[in-house]
Amino acid sequence: MKKISIGLIGFGTVGTGVVKILKKNTGVLRHRLGVPIVLRTIADLDIHSHRGVAVKQDMLTRTAANILDDPEIDIVVELIGGIEPAKSFIMRAIANNKHIVTANKALLSECGSEIFKAAAAKGVDVAFEASVAGGIPIIRAVQEGFSSDRISGFFGILNGTANYILSSMTDEGADFKDILKDAQSKGYAEADPTLDVEGIDTLHKLSVLISLAFGRKVDMRKIYTEGISKITPLDIEFARELGYKIKLLAICRGTQKEVDARVHPTLIPDSHLLSRVTETFNALFLQSEDVGPTMFYGKGAGMMPTGSAVVADILSLSRNLVKGIVNRVPLLTEGNKPLQEIKIKPVKDILTRFYLRFSAVDEPGVLSKISGILGRNHISIHSVVQKGRQTRRGSVPIFMLTHEARELNLQRALKQMDRLAILRQKTMVVRIEDSLM
Repeated sequence: MKKISIGLIGFGTVGTGVVKILKKNTGVLRHRLGVPIVLRTIADLDIHSHRGVAVKQDMLTRTAANILDDPEIDIVVELIGGIEPAKSFIMRAIANNKHIVTANKALLSECGSEIFKAAAAKGVDVAFEASVAGGIPIIRAVQEGFSSDRISGFFGILNGTANYILSSMTDEGADFKDILKDAQSKGYAEADPTLDVEGIDTLHKLSVLISLAFGRKVDMRKIYTEGISKITPLDIEFARELGYKIKLLAICRGTQKEVDARVHPTLIPDSHLLSRVTETFNALFLQSEDVGPTMFYGKGAGMMPTGSAVVADILSLSRNLVKGIVNRVPLLTEGNKPLQEIKIKPVKDILTRFYLRFSAVDEPGVLSKISGILGRNHISIHSVVQKGRQTRRGSVPIFMLTHEARELNLQRALKQMDRLAILRQKTMVVRIEDSLM
């Protein structure tokens, strides 16, 4: 081949990073590939705003079809996000025998198996390194680096916005809302931060990783997901006193038959490396049978880190094109057979320790009522601390750690306790992971 032609759909933050890297590293990429990579067309609804990188006006179009139906384009890069029209664009590109690079974790988690099946049938590749953890090469590591091994589980901090908020709350002692405003002002959080702070973005990434690690289709509706918006400075302060940090974790452990998969705020020991991941950084702690524990760490989002992952995928697919290779790394681990769905362990059946925060009236008998309900539901108390200061409502915070208990039993106990007149608000619950692999 004399050159590899690229069509880019989506000229936002990441798309701008891709263009900058392609321009800056033109010579390096050509040297590594042997032929030039040429950005032929860019499609975006906004083709007039300046992005800080110079492109010729005749390269810009508001019509994605000018890329999807162009016979000269070899690789289509989709960076618009969301389900539609991204899915339709990708499927149309595949139908036109074009290879795909995408960073769209939401689309892959919802429709990945359908897209991969269509790509396999047409003999084209789909690359998606940038869909999980930005510039960290975790997708390639799972697909190839651990291909001779069996992954038994992983814990990860996979959302930079949530990690920035929790890290800042830990360092500054400020409220969630104040730190969120700060994150938005710095561009770390969207105007609508729901996907990030409520764990949905992390859920999408977890679904992609589970599918790759275990070779099974994932119904992410069955994965328990909880965000960080209810975490208070009191929770963070008490966790620190006990030697813990609170992190929004993606959790997965199990086998190809069943996995315990969850997304929620978690108390993890100060001694674990994940507790030291701060600001907008991401990290994934992975366990496999032969290699044992490994940890991946780096920038999980942003223009240049994510753009770098996209360009790495472009280079990888370009190498395949130059060599005439397709599907070197199978998208469907069982050939063209439909992927079997992996069973997600119901959250009610998990066994873990719990951190509980109660807002109780300051009167005798409070602890005995709470401990009585917990005991009747087979929940053993590890330790109790009652802070000697009242909140605005005249209540006193009580912090409690349990021994390992079943989630179902805890939820039953909480329903009973939340009816007690001595408790001023619903009990705060954060799960504890003392043994990260």
